[in-house]
Amino acid sequence: MSFPLLTATAALPALGAIATAAVPAARRTAAKWLALLVSVGTLVLAAIQLVRFEPGGARYQLTESHAWIKDFGVRYELGVDGIGVALIGLTALLIPFIIAAGWHDADPLETNSSRWRPTQGFFALILAVEAMVVLSFEATDVFLFYILFEAMLIPMYFLIGGFGDRAHAQGDEAAATQRSYAAVKFLLYNLVGGLIMLAAVIGLYVVAGSFSLNEIAAARASGSLHMATNTERLLFLGFFFAFAVKAPLWPLHTWLPNAMGEATAPVAVLITAVVDKVGTFAMLRFCLQLFPEASKWATPVIVVLAVISIIYGALLAVGQRDIKRLVAYASISHFGFIIMGIFAMTSQGQSGATLYMVNHGISTAALMLVAGFLISRRGSRLISDYGGVQKVAPVLAGTFLIGGLATLSLPGLAPFVSEFLVLVGTFSRYPAAGIVATLGIVLAALYVLVLYQRTMTGPVKAEIQGMPDLKVRELLVVAPLIGLLIFLGVYPKPLTDIVNPSVRQTMSDVQKKDPNPVVEAAK
Repeated sequence: MSFPLLTATAALPALGAIATAAVPAARRTAAKWLALLVSVGTLVLAAIQLVRFEPGGARYQLTESHAWIKDFGVRYELGVDGIGVALIGLTALLIPFIIAAGWHDADPLETNSSRWRPTQGFFALILAVEAMVVLSFEATDVFLFYILFEAMLIPMYFLIGGFGDRAHAQGDEAAATQRSYAAVKFLLYNLVGGLIMLAAVIGLYVVAGSFSLNEIAAARASGSLHMATNTERLLFLGFFFAFAVKAPLWPLHTWLPNAMGEATAPVAVLITAVVDKVGTFAMLRFCLQLFPEASKWATPVIVVLAVISIIYGALLAVGQRDIKRLVAYASISHFGFIIMGIFAMTSQGQSGATLYMVNHGISTAALMLVAGFLISRRGSRLISDYGGVQKVAPVLAGTFLIGGLATLSLPGLAPFVSEFLVLVGTFSRYPAAGIVATLGIVLAALYVLVLYQRTMTGPVKAEIQGMPDLKVRELLVVAPLIGLLIFLGVYPKPLTDIVNPSVRQTMSDVQKKDPNPVVEAAK
């Protein structure tokens, strides 16, 4: 048997989570280094996946398949396509930066306190989430995916509810209540979506007699599987609802600003740059592949909801007074672009949506982590509490600006390429939606530049005097992310070469072709 690379990529952080949690309380620093080394090892395995993956080869590669629950036909079945391997790479890339950025976020507040220190638990939970997210990108058995889809809620609940900004943790009961509310809201929204998906998973098994994507695809190709129109539509809605909550799509988005606002900056990045990508990824892998006709049936409504998300998220970002909630609403707007690209049913739109998942993860990580460093210095998330930062901390202000410019999709930075492809792909089939969505770009420029102006420029506020600039550890977190934003903005070809063949296969699943350009004949 060949080496089970996919299993190893998920098993390493899972075992690392157990080992990190088992480190004695007195060895907090050792637990941090262990978690960081495990995350780097996972990144190495993800890089090997990218090297071994052959674009244009078999649809699912590096496959593994073992019987799990024989009586119900459930298998431990793994495989990666170009979209999955790209998102695994994104996840494995971001986790080391998340751990390094949160190096002191779970340190005990009282140096001589005898109470339980949660430091080991904080880093163990991050590794546990990484393991489940990686395995969800690899799973080609629907039931296995569902288990992972739900299980990752547990460590995320504790990360949101148990660890908040240290500036608000000094015995602040109100802050603790807000964190608990955000964690419960996150859990309830996603649990409801998951329960509806469970009913759809059971219904799929009743209709198809299998949970395996490969077996269901083969049955469709041979003509032995026929779903009644109404049945397929109901099953599609069950899956899509759960993914739209996770994504999140308007009007199922309201849990995200609370969760990102109350979580630490690294955990906020984990939510929006890593965990939420499972929802949009699953729309491509499961909704379009399992229910092609229902996907086409629902497309007009989903495109409208995506456009509403784009404009609504951007408008609310403009009006925010809280830095982290502003980034959260900006992410809602960006997820609208991703979902619009997926359901535009064009190769440009779906390729752009996949690139957007990766580029949004990098740009949001850069912006939110720098914002976290800023907040940790001042002890406030309110925009009005800042001013003149660029005069006392120019490197922090510069990196914040680059992260913001990437968020507004400035040409030359990675998100521009993906946003351009999404808009081109959408306009070719739904011109009205493409035109309205373009307003989101204008609003993004407004909320990013106003945020920078109010926090970084102008006279230096008294509380900002003496603010230290970025330290070496913080620079090591931010600099590689900025380098990637520039590299992928100038040269996205390595990423497009990986994802485009998978996009073409997804277009084939739904039996859609790109619209022919309309050219007026010369008179």
